[in-house]
Amino acid sequence: MRRRTWSRIRQLARRFLEEDAYQVIEAESGAEALRVLEEAARMDCPIADLSMPGCGLLSKNQSILAVTSSTLESARVERIPLAISSPRMTGEIPRTTGASWPATPLLAGFVLIFFAGHASSQTPQNVPPPSDLKRLSLDELQAIEVTSVSKRPEKLSAAASSIQVITGDDIRRAGATSLPEALRLASNLQVAQVGSQGWAITARGFNNTSANKLLVLVDGRAVYTPLHAGVFWDVQDTLLEDIDRIEVISGPGATLWGGNAVNGVINVSTKSAKDSQGVLITGSGGSELRGAGGMRYGGKVGANVQFRAYSKYFGRDSSALPIGQQATDDWNMGQGGFRLDWDASQVDHVTVQSDVYDGRIAQPGTNHIAVSGDNVLGRWLHTLSKDSNLSLQLYYDKTHRNIPATFVEDLQTYDADFEHRFRMAAGHNVVWGLGYRVSNDDEGNSAVLSFLPAHLSRRWLSGFVEDEVPLGTDRLRLTLGTKIEHNDYTGFEFQPSGRLTWKMSKLQTVWTAISRAVRTPSRIDAEFYFPGSPPFMLAGGPEFVSEELLAYELGYRVQPDPRLSLSLAGFYNDYDRIRSRERANPSSPIPVVFANGQKAESYGVEVTIDYRLTDWWRLRAGYTELQLPLLGGDATLPAIRKLDISVAGRVEHYNDVGTTTNPKLGLTTSGRAPSLDAAKAQFLMNWQKCRTDSTPAPRAST
Repeated sequence: MRRRTWSRIRQLARRFLEEDAYQVIEAESGAEALRVLEEAARMDCPIADLSMPGCGLLSKNQSILAVTSSTLESARVERIPLAISSPRMTGEIPRTTGASWPATPLLAGFVLIFFAGHASSQTPQNVPPPSDLKRLSLDELQAIEVTSVSKRPEKLSAAASSIQVITGDDIRRAGATSLPEALRLASNLQVAQVGSQGWAITARGFNNTSANKLLVLVDGRAVYTPLHAGVFWDVQDTLLEDIDRIEVISGPGATLWGGNAVNGVINVSTKSAKDSQGVLITGSGGSELRGAGGMRYGGKVGANVQFRAYSKYFGRDSSALPIGQQATDDWNMGQGGFRLDWDASQVDHVTVQSDVYDGRIAQPGTNHIAVSGDNVLGRWLHTLSKDSNLSLQLYYDKTHRNIPATFVEDLQTYDADFEHRFRMAAGHNVVWGLGYRVSNDDEGNSAVLSFLPAHLSRRWLSGFVEDEVPLGTDRLRLTLGTKIEHNDYTGFEFQPSGRLTWKMSKLQTVWTAISRAVRTPSRIDAEFYFPGSPPFMLAGGPEFVSEELLAYELGYRVQPDPRLSLSLAGFYNDYDRIRSRERANPSSPIPVVFANGQKAESYGVEVTIDYRLTDWWRLRAGYTELQLPLLGGDATLPAIRKLDISVAGRVEHYNDVGTTTNPKLGLTTSGRAPSLDAAKAQFLMNWQKCRTDSTPAPRAST
């Protein structure tokens, strides 16, 4: 019984520890394990001391696991038959099995603790299912690595930014049925649904359905549209079960990500093909989401190539008007795609992925709105050493939107990005890169509105560099960087930033930042005309320039108790040249043109509390206070208070097939200061059956 239990533990460990260039090596004997340890020591990799009494390292009846990981902070390794070395070493530590799957250092740390309890036990125990290994403690959540802040892996607890991470497990437990719904889990975002398919999403103010100060990426592909510098949320979709994590930054990120990363960055990352093998079938239905279903299949082509392919479809009912009638905005969409991951060598990894979608959105009194598109992305990652790598990414994106009797848009985007990360003497961590983008926009104008010229090609050329250096000690680190970007509207734009991080202790971090960011002009700003022919009442401004932001931030993170974590971020934003509407001729009411006649000063605070009441009950709360007075122009925005409270509980019991009941109670309030005059409550319950040895089975939601 003991040997069978240990064998199942090893199988689960391999499944969840082999991820993202992390390598698992199973030694057949104690001598083989010692050889692996000696090789890791020769390359100066930090390893666990497995020579402690009772660890069973040299036992002939036990296989030894040697696992790469970024850190080793657990003190409970005395009886763990694991060797730990630093990441990105797959080309330097010899393989014995040829296997290499995706994993996170967070999961590696969890399995260390998991093994500590089982390897030392002398009595057989039931083995938890794979999902049990993915249940993260607050310690592990703070140790999770993020890349959106500095374009290199760093611990969430040490990131010099107001950042939150939504994991794939969070999305599953929340019962989200779309990407915008999943973003409600980030308390530092303002998420509002407008109709059946419309969404208004941003961070730190200026929110509307055309919000233009938030950059959104999906697997490195920017879904920004140059039409209005925002995001069409109705066509941003993927199979939610394939999402690995969503990193949400509130605050500027333009130094690394460029124009339009003014108030925040959303970075959606999907799982590798290695981590989505087997068959998955999902289905759901209800009063608003009338029906939805998806299917995914993942497989292998040879020893080093994995792939997955998926398809999904949904149909949503019309939203209801306050008078009780239907709004006639029901819609449906189908989408499919694939991803292929190829380990071309021990130091080279290639990813190719593609999506295609087509949908129809109803509107009153005329034909349906038609939306469709497709994209293909290729990425090459080359590891030079444990502290250095370079990557090249290319993608093509095509979108089509036809609003009958209004306009038709066909947009094609070509993008190329190169990045290089390396470590210099004296602890300098440097990342730099170059980017080039071309967009070809064809507009079908109408009598209602027009874009002139109707056919337009625009180009962007950019380069960035950022250096992180310790100031005498690793506890105090300074990060300086800038991005230089050239666009066809305003020429060169400079977006520098400086960030200072002080690691007061293992459980406390203070950070501060000063950043400059710009929102570059879009077609609406410069080339929009209403109506479609003269005389025009509203027109784009030929002299429109970039909107500017100078941001000051101060943050603090602390984990006073293993079950409690707190994050606090204060900010002051100074906006200049914000879009306004001005009379072209002061003596005439028309035409009105877009100009840069507004300024604004916003300030506020974001508080996030996460409390693990028990092992199965987690409480999360977020509060945002935002003051945003506008100066000049034609509008004044009210002060906003936003309160998010999430109470999530989970009770699970597993045999060969497990059942999960997963209630969540959420309360969101928002309104004009000083009172909170609107509230929304929801109760979600999920039910799922899954097999412990394969991909989860179909899910039903109520």
